[in-house]
Amino acid sequence: MIIGVHTPETEGEREIESVRKKVAENQFVFPVAVDNRGSNWSAWGNNWWPAVYLIDKHGGVRYWWYGELNWQGAEGEKIMRQRIEALLAEE
Repeated sequence: MIIGVHTPETEGEREIESVRKKVAENQFVFPVAVDNRGSNWSAWGNNWWPAVYLIDKHGGVRYWWYGELNWQGAEGEKIMRQRIEALLAEE
């Protein structure tokens, strides 16, 4: 399951309709919560936009990635997909 949490970086990113528009433009098919107060951001101790967390079947954080997954040739998306597959294969 994928859940997105949008924490705005700028004032303009706080507007719910703008977030809905971007979600539709990017064809996201998963829910996206809006964290305008930064409560979720703080609870995770985030320092980077974006941050990706992989949580196992027991609720434990197993992997994370800070920053853009494919920034400057990084293979973050490939790596995270492999880690997702590994987690799904666990019993």
